[in-house]
Amino acid sequence: MAIYKFAAIDVGSNAVRLLISNVIEDGENVYFKKISLIRLPLRLGFDAFTKHKISDEKIEQIMHTMHAYSHLMKAHDVISYRACATSAMRESKNGKAITKKILKETGINLEIIEGKEEAEILYATQTANQLTPNRPYLYIDVGGGSTEISLFNDGEIQSSKSFKIGTIRLLNEMVKPETWEEMEQWVKTNTQDFQGLSSIGTGGNISKIFKINSLPKGSPLPFVNIVHLYDELKRISYEDRIRLYDMKPDRADVIIPASDIYMNVMTWAKSPQIYVPKVGVADGIVKMLYQNFKDNE
Repeated sequence: MAIYKFAAIDVGSNAVRLLISNVIEDGENVYFKKISLIRLPLRLGFDAFTKHKISDEKIEQIMHTMHAYSHLMKAHDVISYRACATSAMRESKNGKAITKKILKETGINLEIIEGKEEAEILYATQTANQLTPNRPYLYIDVGGGSTEISLFNDGEIQSSKSFKIGTIRLLNEMVKPETWEEMEQWVKTNTQDFQGLSSIGTGGNISKIFKINSLPKGSPLPFVNIVHLYDELKRISYEDRIRLYDMKPDRADVIIPASDIYMNVMTWAKSPQIYVPKVGVADGIVKMLYQNFKDNE
């Protein structure tokens, strides 16, 4: 048996995550075991999408976070790590300057990646192959600044697109009708040949929706359940969402626009259900790091 340790940092529009995982090789079997997942709700998107610049206050928070993550990775003695930033840093005028500051002061090389690469990292989680192989799935990843949608068939990405529709953008009323129309057209065009297409959903919001529904692990979440919960959450106050549904304050506001996105995409795709594997960009990064490590042995 061999055990290797890897780390992934995901700098998103709503939160910044550090995932540290063990990869356990036991004969022919390989297991990925999460050791630690730390999530800090820095909400960079509120600056990035409204001011197109990350404020000094947020930069200070990022620096504290990256210093802490650097120390934790050293304490865990990880073999390798990768740090990726998505739409908030992509759209900030000072995004590249911040990555230089992070590298200089913490030693962490933070890469700003495009939506296409984000989709490829999510594909690396191999979620579709762990369900029923050789079946088509629509992969929907809803973030604060963007939504990545990919059509998988026979274990391969058939088509993939990133849309500037995210929870923080919707909260700030920054999504134009034509962007919704573009997404609708893309989904309908790419899914029209598939009947009863199942979806796969990633992101903290769909994970929370799944948890509230108290379904057995691995079972699909019916579309109608999302609609019923959405109606209930819209009816009650922000404070009641926190109180009654045990939501974090930074989840209780974005869960409404996130539900909107999932419901729209599933409606256009005529998808009756969605699988919620509780994986994300950080999990994909760890799998890619392990693969690279094995390729270079």
